[in-house]
Amino acid sequence: MKHGLAALALALLMAACGEPETGEIGTAEIQRSPSLLVSGWPEKTLPELSDALAAGEVTSVELTWAYLDRIALVDPHLNAVLAVNDDALAAAEESDARRAAGEALGPLDGIPILLKDNIETADAGLATTAGALALKDNITGRDSPLVAGLRSSGAIILGKTNLSQWANFRSEDSISGWSALGGQVRNPHILDRSPCGSSSGSGAAAAASLAAGTVGTETNGSIICPSNVNGVVGIKPTVGLVSQTHIIPISHSQDTAGPMTKTVRGGAMMLSAMATGDETDFTADLSVDAFSGQRIGVMRFAEGSNRDIIAAFADALNTLEAQGAILVEIESFSTETDNFWGKARNVLDTEFKADLNAYLEGSPADLPVRSLATLIDYNLAHADIELALFDQSIFDQSNGKPGADDADYLQDLADVQRSAGAMGIDALLADNDLVALVAPSGPVASHIDPVNGDVWPSWAGAGYLAAIAGYPNVTVPMGDVHGVPVGLSFMASDGQDALVIGLAYAYEQASQKRIDPQFLVSDEDRPEIKAAMSPMAQ
Repeated sequence: MKHGLAALALALLMAACGEPETGEIGTAEIQRSPSLLVSGWPEKTLPELSDALAAGEVTSVELTWAYLDRIALVDPHLNAVLAVNDDALAAAEESDARRAAGEALGPLDGIPILLKDNIETADAGLATTAGALALKDNITGRDSPLVAGLRSSGAIILGKTNLSQWANFRSEDSISGWSALGGQVRNPHILDRSPCGSSSGSGAAAAASLAAGTVGTETNGSIICPSNVNGVVGIKPTVGLVSQTHIIPISHSQDTAGPMTKTVRGGAMMLSAMATGDETDFTADLSVDAFSGQRIGVMRFAEGSNRDIIAAFADALNTLEAQGAILVEIESFSTETDNFWGKARNVLDTEFKADLNAYLEGSPADLPVRSLATLIDYNLAHADIELALFDQSIFDQSNGKPGADDADYLQDLADVQRSAGAMGIDALLADNDLVALVAPSGPVASHIDPVNGDVWPSWAGAGYLAAIAGYPNVTVPMGDVHGVPVGLSFMASDGQDALVIGLAYAYEQASQKRIDPQFLVSDEDRPEIKAAMSPMAQ
């Protein structure tokens, strides 16, 4: 799938670099090569690159080539990028011309961005596939509104990222980060660890510096979890702030796209361009003093049982207090709706069938499928590719659901949204006189397991509340566990995106916990783990 510029960049890179430092060509030796560690312009954050472009220290063409070269070098070990945009260099040339004429479109002009491959873009030759063989030719010629917003701000659409196929809504036994077209995304910190999903490639690419920023999508955890385990900032906006038009759907009540970047300010810059019909500059009020006198709810019930996460969370809370936050302990919470998770699943199953059918019917591309039912049959006919690792049990269950006017579905939707929203986040805020809630963002990444599918440790975090309610959630790196990142989440009520982004920024500036990936092959490349795993006699 990586066509055009990526192949050219790889050829140039190999001609320039010769053999790896070790003199070996085996994957493990290349992965340990220091040349995979980031340096040069890709090492910079999005705001730093924006400033450098404005100051004339680098051109957009130079920056775009730097990322293309890095994709060619690094991505064969990550499978994070599905395709690069053949028009990226031409767009970069146009950006440089605008800037030379004093007509730059804003702080994103000339900045290369990667998009999750369920988001449509009008760039020639770029399909929108959801990682699925059935959609490999889904070239629509349409910009989703969020892409139009980025493009009108001058951002360079660099290409598409791999993902958990169908945004991880195909099978109960799925593998996070796997798609038929892109293979398995790897976590750049430790390559046999899960990148989580479904925005797996976006999280890995942002962490590995394959673009200045990436865009992911979330229904329930699909921005927050990969941002958490890949050690980047992820912003899951209020549902509706970013249009879902021309994005392959799961659920119209929960789906949203959002930025994934190295820094909160970079994510805020992207969200300002992506938000549809909203003129908010999410960078305008960022302040290191955001916590001063603010009451923040500590979701103690969601800290999980991992002692390392608990320790990192405690350290993060100390940082918040040092910045002036008034912490309020929340020891317990339970949803007020019986069969909450069963109802939540019914909502997703029902909406997926209706929303995907509408998307497939409306695509202008020549597709072999036009409904969920025909997609199921297509996968059966191509089972050697599509069903080689896991089934399509979620597809089958969803296809048996009635339409989106079904009374049981409508009642379940009202119940779960009330439980997560009015009787969940809103009640926790109101009952404790709080402005926001804080919790770990998720567990430590599990190992990739193609035999058993995803096998995660006991969960930490409460991002499901923000996801089901449609409320904002921002995760920021809060440390690592033996080299595997973990994050801290900030949640608040409907429309309070600027508030949680501001709190996340203040924490980030005080803590500085983001780490660059080391591209270790396995846990035992960590010296403390290798020593502990070896016999004492050695």
